[in-house]
Amino acid sequence: MDLVTDRLFRHLAWANSYVFEKMSHCTPEQLTLCAPNDNWSAAEILEHLTASRYAHELDGLGEVETAPPTTSQEVIALGKLSATFDARLRESAKEPVGFIEFSNGERLIRRSRETFLTQSIHHATEHRAQIAGIFASHGLKIIDLDAIDLWEFANHEGLGD
Repeated sequence: MDLVTDRLFRHLAWANSYVFEKMSHCTPEQLTLCAPNDNWSAAEILEHLTASRYAHELDGLGEVETAPPTTSQEVIALGKLSATFDARLRESAKEPVGFIEFSNGERLIRRSRETFLTQSIHHATEHRAQIAGIFASHGLKIIDLDAIDLWEFANHEGLGD
């Protein structure tokens, strides 16, 4: 795997772990918060972010049933499980060439592995931002997106200033 791709998947896991750690301090009420005009709660988006399906489609090792967390202990447990999916995605990135076929219930869909891998990174970034936005819309600064940008990740890995 090339260095940039590997770094992006390391960042994905690191940034996801930050969000799980921060949300492990949320009250059950905070986990149920939603953005205005939306019905997905912060906990539901966190569970959706786990990427079990992406890992399974890429490596075939199985999709794991998950549920939105309702307590800090459940957030911690889901975070540990999510880390295993992140590791599976990083391992799958070693083989970016090829196609994946799956059914959405109505039709067979064919996607390149490169698209699936790239979408897994985008998917996590999108949902981390949604979660931060939910909390911000309620006047809470629980997730600081600047704390998990690639500059901070470089510092974390000793590659920054």
